[in-house]
Amino acid sequence: MNRPGKIVCVGRNYVKHAAELGNKVPQYPLLFLKPPSSVITHNDEIVLPEVSSQIEHEGEIGVVVGKRLRRASETDAVDAIQGVVCVNDVTARDLQKTDGQWTRAKGFDTFCAVGPRVASLQELGGLGDLEVVCRVNDVERQRGHVSEMAFSVPYILSYISQIMTLEPDDLVATGTPAGVGALAPGDVVEVEIPGVGVLRNPVVAERPLD
Repeated sequence: MNRPGKIVCVGRNYVKHAAELGNKVPQYPLLFLKPPSSVITHNDEIVLPEVSSQIEHEGEIGVVVGKRLRRASETDAVDAIQGVVCVNDVTARDLQKTDGQWTRAKGFDTFCAVGPRVASLQELGGLGDLEVVCRVNDVERQRGHVSEMAFSVPYILSYISQIMTLEPDDLVATGTPAGVGALAPGDVVEVEIPGVGVLRNPVVAERPLD
């Protein structure tokens, strides 16, 4: 896939994940942005910055936009989907809690792993049976189905398009299920969407600059 112009993410979109962090599901989709500079791809290293002591994985279903969307209906939004991709919305949880807003916690370089490919809705048989699984060192930590989302993918895309225009290659991360947990140097984290593939990334500590 091409590098997205913007990455729009949805927070607290699974009831159980909101609860595990002590939060309620919001009345409307809770949106935040990750910078394009945070993107890495399959087999690239996730780098844990020294400034944080609690960096966690968040496996997610990502949607890649294929056509310009502005004030779109849910039907038009689905028609504009280029495909589905695995996403790991890596998060510095301690910084997220202390900052109040999430830009720093979500925006470090390597904190948006995407891949290994974009699968079309035709290949997947639509959006209705998508599932995301996250494993660390071959141990399953997260599993979520689209039916468990507070806000559906078509609703999310339509909602975002009422606020900002979505352009081709933009990426929408639709939220993470319960089971988020810490990452440590030496870990290997995998995010899988059946029918799409497995996104694999090794985890390393931050290295001093030369």
